[in-house]
Amino acid sequence: MLALIALAELLGMCVWFAANAVAPQLATRWALTPAETGWLTTVVQLGFVGGTALAALLNLADVVPARAYFSVCAVAAAVANASLLAAPGYRTALLCRALTGVCLAGVYPPAMKMAATWFRARRGLAIGVVVGALTIGKALPFLIHALPGTGVAQVVLAASGLALVAAALVGACYADGPAPFPRRPFDLALVGTVLRDAGYRRVLGGYSGHMLELYACWIWVPSFLAASELARAGATGASAASASWIALLSFTVLAVGAVGCVLGGELADRVGYVRLVVYAMAVSGACALATPFVFGRSPLLLVPLLLLWSVAVIADSAQFSTLVTRVVAPHAIGTALTLQTSIGFLLTSITVQLVPVVAGRLGWQYAFPVLALGPAIGIAAIRRLRV
Repeated sequence: MLALIALAELLGMCVWFAANAVAPQLATRWALTPAETGWLTTVVQLGFVGGTALAALLNLADVVPARAYFSVCAVAAAVANASLLAAPGYRTALLCRALTGVCLAGVYPPAMKMAATWFRARRGLAIGVVVGALTIGKALPFLIHALPGTGVAQVVLAASGLALVAAALVGACYADGPAPFPRRPFDLALVGTVLRDAGYRRVLGGYSGHMLELYACWIWVPSFLAASELARAGATGASAASASWIALLSFTVLAVGAVGCVLGGELADRVGYVRLVVYAMAVSGACALATPFVFGRSPLLLVPLLLLWSVAVIADSAQFSTLVTRVVAPHAIGTALTLQTSIGFLLTSITVQLVPVVAGRLGWQYAFPVLALGPAIGIAAIRRLRV
């Protein structure tokens, strides 16, 4: 069942970065600035925030059966993503991407709860596997785009098709495990109950710092790689072959984070969840600070640092969700996870838009060190939590 959930999450999350993978083509089509191109991603984040906030207020993850919730939302996300191809202009495209984010609110948080129903022991590893799968899923559009002859339509439609497969898998095969969380009727006060929990607030603070770094890293690494390659190649510019290489390398850097998720889950079950997240954020923050020193250098220097950063930046992600399942009352788990996700993704919009501003003023070489503030905030918030 964990394999089923992980595969469904991998396929369902493909639509998230579908526009990112073809962002250069979309920017050319609509004559977009770097900031406008960034909004193609930011509106997905904001749509996701809106969807998760609504789900949290309505307690959807605690009221609606997970199988139906996930399947319906995955189908809706596939349709919203495919509608990008019919967008006559940039503003309509933003609306399509925002709706995709709204729908994904029923794909990401419920999958973590679904996995948790099958694991009491080693829950950290189980949720780590699910988050690792979604990490590969978000990277997959870059791999599709690296294939010869693939353009905007092929990448977008492939991502939507895979999301439909995810809906079919969960709808046909998923069932709650032997450790289900109790359902309860809708209660608007449940959000306040969750937020009054001191342990939950510490986890939320750590997760917020983590999210300030994570998505800005994921979203802008391809641009950083392209700019680094241009700086290394000099004035000759990048060829079509190097563009395919950058797409493939972007997929590799993002997807290798799945290794971090699984390793993080395995280590967290052994050394403790809080200790794992502190160590992971310390390493990822150090990597962000080190990026100027490898910019424009040989791939033998650049790629290993980015791979290490990719592993560290996501290694702790699942453990924040695991910590929520440990510190929050069972009847509020779904709402607590959804609320945490909503707040965390709202914060991502800050750094996703900040990085290209920094890059525009200082150059891509110095675009990433600012992200080290996120891990610093996260470590300060969570280091005293005792679970």
